[in-house]
Amino acid sequence: MTADHESPPRPLAARRTGALQGTVTVPGDKSISHRAFLFGGLAAGRTRVTGLLEGEDVLATGRAMRQMGARIERDGEAWVIDGVGNGCLLEPEGVLDFGNAGTGSRLTMGLVGTYNFSATFVGDASLSGRPMGRVLDPLREMGTQVLARSRDRLPLTLQGPPVAAPIRYRVPMASAQVKSAVLLAGLNAPGITTVVEPVMTRDHTERMLEGFGARVEVDTDAAGVRTIRLHGQGELRGVPDFVVPGDPSSAAFLVVAALITPGSDVTIRNALMNPTRTGLIQTLREMGAAIEILDPRVSGGEEVADLRVHHSALRGVDVPAGRAPSMIDEYPVLAVASAFADGTTRMNGLEELRVKESDRLAAVAAGLEANGVRHQEGPDWLTVTGRPDGSGLGGGRVLTHLDHRIAMSFLVMGLATEKPVAVDDARMIATSFPEFEGLVATLGGTLEPVG
Repeated sequence: MTADHESPPRPLAARRTGALQGTVTVPGDKSISHRAFLFGGLAAGRTRVTGLLEGEDVLATGRAMRQMGARIERDGEAWVIDGVGNGCLLEPEGVLDFGNAGTGSRLTMGLVGTYNFSATFVGDASLSGRPMGRVLDPLREMGTQVLARSRDRLPLTLQGPPVAAPIRYRVPMASAQVKSAVLLAGLNAPGITTVVEPVMTRDHTERMLEGFGARVEVDTDAAGVRTIRLHGQGELRGVPDFVVPGDPSSAAFLVVAALITPGSDVTIRNALMNPTRTGLIQTLREMGAAIEILDPRVSGGEEVADLRVHHSALRGVDVPAGRAPSMIDEYPVLAVASAFADGTTRMNGLEELRVKESDRLAAVAAGLEANGVRHQEGPDWLTVTGRPDGSGLGGGRVLTHLDHRIAMSFLVMGLATEKPVAVDDARMIATSFPEFEGLVATLGGTLEPVG
């Protein structure tokens, strides 16, 4: 299933029909899936990937790597990637179309920005409205030229230098995408490229680069500032058996659905438990959520576990701003969980939500308003005052602004509210979680078209 951007909108509603029960496996982690195509396509030799998230965003990254010389083919449940070797990407024929994929486009800009060729990046209306300057600024320092109609927004063309300059770059905001883009640019630069990260963000790039053979050194000082050094122009080697763990951002929707729907008992297999990605689980447990972490183990170099979730009486908490990098994509669904908590939940440090697929903070506040949830929205904060039994909540139609996480979050809300909740368009869910509707149905939830 893919998102058909040309088809008419597909309104969808969720309604309360009883407890959610069962065991499911969520699709592979989106961040790691993007990187599997990028690193597998760049490494010399063959990489075989299982568990890949086959959403439209990730497939766009795979298509881009194909255009630059990688051989990528489906083999049953696996993807087989024959890479070109570090430093050997080919100039793409035609534009690199990333659709709605912010992560894929920004990381690929880093990867190709230090090559002495030109590459043109395009995307859909949503992606074309999103700022790219935070990635392009360090690339300019390395010698990349940027040509764009509208400053630092798609469509744009990168022209890399004859020889890139390695840089030392202090990331001005907590952003795994910026950190990763600079490190990927450093792969094709001589010498050592250094990234200084004042606040730790998801570290899949560092872990996976090491797994593919890059020389990476990470130091953390007493204040928690991380310094990452990448030795450029080294050999990358394919990984014969690369397993992508389950996506915690996808698992989040089913976790919250089970917590807020009375009588529910749901187990989610193979969820990624990387400490940089578990802020939501930590927050929900502070709210009183019954979430058991079963069979913790290591898969594909990452920590994974099974999660057993029971319906729980939640209470409002203050979520510290410092936790935002480990759960930035999960705030919309946390707001939904907070709508069923006793008391008020305050979320801080949310400025990053203003520049996601939509202005997510405004979209969440509008969705809460449409469904009778008490809330207050600030420039970088949100408070939600809940009703534990969901009485009087729901009945609204939510504008998703083509944002998959807004759509799924409010459909989860409708599984537990007194009145159904509708979203104006469900097509974009396919960009990150094409199995969402099927898994909700498997667990006993009701999603239905809106006439």
